[in-house]
Formats: sequence, structure tokens, C-alpha cells
Amino acid sequence: MKKLYPLHGIVTVLNTPFAENGEIDFNALQKNVEEALLAGISGFLVPAMASEVHTLTLREKLKMIEVVLERVNQKVPVFAGTAAPSLKDSADFLRACKKIGVREFLIQLPFQNENQFKQDFYKLAEQDPEVIMLQDWDAGNQGLPDHLIMELFNTVPAFRCLKVETVPAGLKYSRMLELSNGTMNISGGWAVANMPEAIKRGVHAFMPTGMHWIYSRIFRDFQQGDDKNALELFHQILPILAFSNQHLDISIHFFKRLLWRQGIYPTPNLRKNTLPFDHIHQEIADQLINQIILIEKTIKNSL
Repeated sequence: MKKLYPLHGIVTVLNTPFAENGEIDFNALQKNVEEALLAGISGFLVPAMASEVHTLTLREKLKMIEVVLERVNQKVPVFAGTAAPSLKDSADFLRACKKIGVREFLIQLPFQNENQFKQDFYKLAEQDPEVIMLQDWDAGNQGLPDHLIMELFNTVPAFRCLKVETVPAGLKYSRMLELSNGTMNISGGWAVANMPEAIKRGVHAFMPTGMHWIYSRIFRDFQQGDDKNALELFHQILPILAFSNQHLDISIHFFKRLLWRQGIYPTPNLRKNTLPFDHIHQEIADQLINQIILIEKTIKNSL
């Protein structure tokens, strides 16, 4: 039987910082990683949807991962997201990541039918990654079928973690923990909006973007049994979650704007502005960002 993979806490999904000329600012990326480590996060995921991965070249993605690996220096796991236009592209990217020292991978695959999904998953597993986290998207109602996930989990040794991103997710967390006898590491993607429930159900890690100090403090307080303080802090950020979680592009805009306001990123720019972030969005975002900055200052002063 597999042992539980030791990933607990906040795994930060890194936004991509762009300079005014549209190029990636790798120094700003390093600053974000350093701030997250100071806040006590437990890992990183890069690149991913929040990184605007589909706008990045292969060279840019590999360079981002190299920068993060160097800065992290094996303090915490760094998961490389393998999403790509084709299965071959994903396999090629996985191999390239292994050459620069990546050990952990997030595998995200399109779902047409169970047979196709299994064949594609096994093809990527043949590239011999050390640790696989499978992305469970909402492929239909409750995402990937439970029996399919368990079949892959029981037949592929590297498959240790599941990132559940179905809506709703609560019952899926509980079922996968029960079916795996507690040996499958469960992470939540958009789960921060339901963090208290997810923790009660035994979710091990959360994969949000930004707000490193706040998320880390909430998780730590829950783990230490200080539910009162954890819930008080969680309730303070509910308006922020309600605004930022309404759409993925809104979330990217919001958290890049936060990083820009914090002086970590040089601009709040997206490379491809698929959903406008107009003056009303910006006005609301700035009010909420003021609140985040104040909360984080209070947390830092309490240490």
C-alpha cells in the first residue's frame, strides 16, 4: 500500500509577471517566490492556468520553472504543470522538465472517454516522473469517475496526489479519501472558498494564487486547533473570494493587481486580455487589495 505523500498546507500557483514590453520579468517571479516562502507556503505549481500557460512559449515555461527551482532550493516541492496543446507536447515538456531537475508534475488531460483517458495517462506515466498529481476537472457532474481514478492510482506508483477541481467538491474529497484508505494526497484548487469544509473533510493541501500570508495563517490555525481565529480570518476574506472567484480571468487580473500593488510585480498586465477588467473592476479590486495589505501587515506584526 502506498504511503501518504507529505504535502500539507498552501501550494501557491504562480502568476506570470510581465514587464511593459510583454516579456516575463524573472526577477519579479523570484520576489514572489521569496515572499511566499517567508509566509510559510508548502509548495509551488508553475506553469498553470493562473500563469496564463497557453500564452507562454516552451522556452519561457522551462525558464520559469528553472528560476523557481533555483530559488526554492529543494525547500518545498515544485510541481510543473504539463498542460499542452497535444499529448506529444505534454510528454516532450515532461521530459524537458526532468532534465532541469523537476520531480513533481501536475498532469491535466482532456477527457473524451475512459479508454482514451487511461491510454493518455499511461503514456505520460511512461516518461517516469517521480511524483504525479492528477488534475480532476469537472469532466461531467462530479469530474472523473471514482473507479477510473482508483484504477490509475492503484496501477501507477508515481500517482500520489489528486487535485480536485469539481463543483461541488466536498463529497468527492471524502469519497477519494475513503476509497484510497487515506493514502491519496488530496488538494483543492478553487477550494479556498470552502476551506473550513475542506479541512473538516481531511483535504491535505490547497492551491490558490496570492495572499500567501493569509492563506498560510488560516491553514496553520486550523491545524493547530485554533478554529476561532482561523474562522475569523477566513470570514474577513470572504468578500475577496466572492469577487476574485467569479471567473478565472477575473482571478488572474485581481491577483496580478495585488502583486503589483505590493511592489512585487512591475505591472498588473496580462499577456492576452481575454476578459476585460474595466474601471469598475479596478475600483472594487483596489478596495479589497487595501484590505489584504492591512490584514497581511497585522499578521506579519504578530510574528
